[in-house]
Amino acid sequence: MKSLLMMNLRIMYRILYNLKGRVKMFVSENLNVNEKGHLTIGGADTVELAAEYGTPLYVMDEQTVRSACRRFNDSIGKFYGGKGLACYASKAFSCLEMCRIVASEGMGLDAVSIGELYTAVKAGFPMEKVGFHGNNKTDEELNYAVECGVGHIIVDNISELIRLENIAAEKNAVPHIMLRIKPGIDAHTHDFIKTGQIDSKFGFALETGEAFEAVKQAIECKNVKLMGVHCHIGSQIFDIAPFEEAAKVMLEFIAKVKNELNYEIEGLNLGGGFGIKYLNEHDPAPFETYMERVSETVKSECEKLGIAQPFIYIEPGRSIAAPAGITLYKVGARKEIPNIRTYVSIDGSMADSPRYILYKSEYEAIVANKANEERSERVTIAGKCCESGDLIGENMPLQHAESGDIIAVCATGAYNYSMSSNYNRLQKPAVVFVNNGESRVAVKRETLDDIIRNDM
Repeated sequence: MKSLLMMNLRIMYRILYNLKGRVKMFVSENLNVNEKGHLTIGGADTVELAAEYGTPLYVMDEQTVRSACRRFNDSIGKFYGGKGLACYASKAFSCLEMCRIVASEGMGLDAVSIGELYTAVKAGFPMEKVGFHGNNKTDEELNYAVECGVGHIIVDNISELIRLENIAAEKNAVPHIMLRIKPGIDAHTHDFIKTGQIDSKFGFALETGEAFEAVKQAIECKNVKLMGVHCHIGSQIFDIAPFEEAAKVMLEFIAKVKNELNYEIEGLNLGGGFGIKYLNEHDPAPFETYMERVSETVKSECEKLGIAQPFIYIEPGRSIAAPAGITLYKVGARKEIPNIRTYVSIDGSMADSPRYILYKSEYEAIVANKANEERSERVTIAGKCCESGDLIGENMPLQHAESGDIIAVCATGAYNYSMSSNYNRLQKPAVVFVNNGESRVAVKRETLDDIIRNDM
């Protein structure tokens, strides 16, 4: 009995040692290893989740979402006197449950399509806290936004302004608007996700005078109310300096409008794009640091320019959703090509994880049922689509993976479910939320009948 006790103690010591030494290696704080050596998220065993709900499987940790929302709200309160609103960018990940959680935390919402608006309405989101975005809104979308009573519409171009003015007149409404401005800031990010430079499909350019002319035309409109200006410089940005510079440029523009047109712009939306930790070497600044520095920039510039401090809007999406989520897959084939590479094939694909094929976006992966083991090899994780480029990642450190193992890809809560497709007629995975070890389905797994539902 004594020897058995000592053996159990040695086992527990090794487990605790592994926990102490390896938890830090995970890119998200909601990940851990339990006594079985299995990866956990939000206290739930990922191997058990895969067995219960099947794979591929998106898993979101509710408490991580809520914690991020509170950090944004608290930072605005602490550093900017509460004179602002954080609006979750729903394009990162939108479903009824996500909208309900975000709403319960007192945040606003940034929507970019009639589908995202409809989801917010059905979730009971307070529409006065919703901003409606997009570079090519249809008349159907503008009509719906006005009918829903969104807080403001972010106008992208002159033709949209004219159409909205006419729609508002027909409905006897006066929607509030912002104008999207291109501040000309280089965010030092991927070319596909830079949005603040002059050569962009979004917004009015400052350099050409286009933005100023748009303001003049908006002021003259009788059925819309210009209440703010908006900018967004890119995504997955680690450096705070570009945000500070964007704030300065936008405030100078607000001052120009006041001085030359005698018109006070009350709101300033500085967009989102805050970077997150996908790999251990990534080192994004804490959001609190961003908010402190940008708030100081806004305050000092407003004093210098002689203008009132605007109501600030920000649009975090990835920074709320991505760290909260993982995607679970089951390993199928393993293919070793000597002196070239080892392929580990999974039951998912670019259809449910499209960011690598789009952007070469890198992720951390873990064999969930071997989470306390060393990542002893480097492999290419391959999807099941009939595409050579269908990869989750290349040269990824991983525990030895065999058929039947469960692989967790980390920080996938943003831009995976929302960008998923039915390519190769694959069914979209389920989305499960976990909360302190308990799990629930938020989005059902598609069935084969769902695949042909709209076929004639």
